[in-house]
Amino acid sequence: MTRSFIAGALVAGTALLCLSTASAHSIKADPAEPVKAPFDIIETTIVTTGESAVFTTRVRGEAGSEKPAGTGKFEGSDVYAYVWPTSLNSGEIGFDKDQGIVALAVTFHPDFDDAAKGGKNRDIWHPHWVVLAEDKACGGGLKVIDIPEGSKPRVPETWPGVPLLIDSPTYPTTFKGDAVDVTIPLSLIGGITGASYDGVTAGLKVNGNLHAPLLCVSNVFKVASGNLSLPGKVMPSK
Repeated sequence: MTRSFIAGALVAGTALLCLSTASAHSIKADPAEPVKAPFDIIETTIVTTGESAVFTTRVRGEAGSEKPAGTGKFEGSDVYAYVWPTSLNSGEIGFDKDQGIVALAVTFHPDFDDAAKGGKNRDIWHPHWVVLAEDKACGGGLKVIDIPEGSKPRVPETWPGVPLLIDSPTYPTTFKGDAVDVTIPLSLIGGITGASYDGVTAGLKVNGNLHAPLLCVSNVFKVASGNLSLPGKVMPSK
């Protein structure tokens, strides 16, 4: 997959890259009034501190205050997400190597559960690792990669058993005011130091016929950099 496609698929022209210096950790974006305030990214950051990596996105409004409406069924249901696309390799998060774009996503979906080991998570914002790939059938140009029937790829211990390259770890996730934070032990993602990243808010949709692609990026609300160029660099917090 080319970087030019990724940029085209997730471009959000109202966001501007405002890195102040070459050593800045964060990606800052101007507010964009057409974007709903809870998804209007103004800053995205990933830093290491002590033995942890901390993923943070700040928005113009109250983070997490808007959730998708329930439909009462799995097929055709909606997902809202705060997403950090990264340069990590899929092999570093427990899948086979070189499968696609690795992203951390904090999601809310009221119509289904996808926690590890049969747990319940439809009523809370919760984190996932996802591996994304191009698919022109999706409104946002990207999908969570499907696992074909009968195949047995390498999956993490906390894979939720759905036919997607998705992981359901229980990382501490907090919403406070305009920010969402996820804290991950560095021992679980050793490749994160020095990695590149970006920030995205998006809507996803489950295929109404439950066919591949099963889970599409259907609507990109905002991209922190404006072009998904992954300009952020993971650095120690100051």
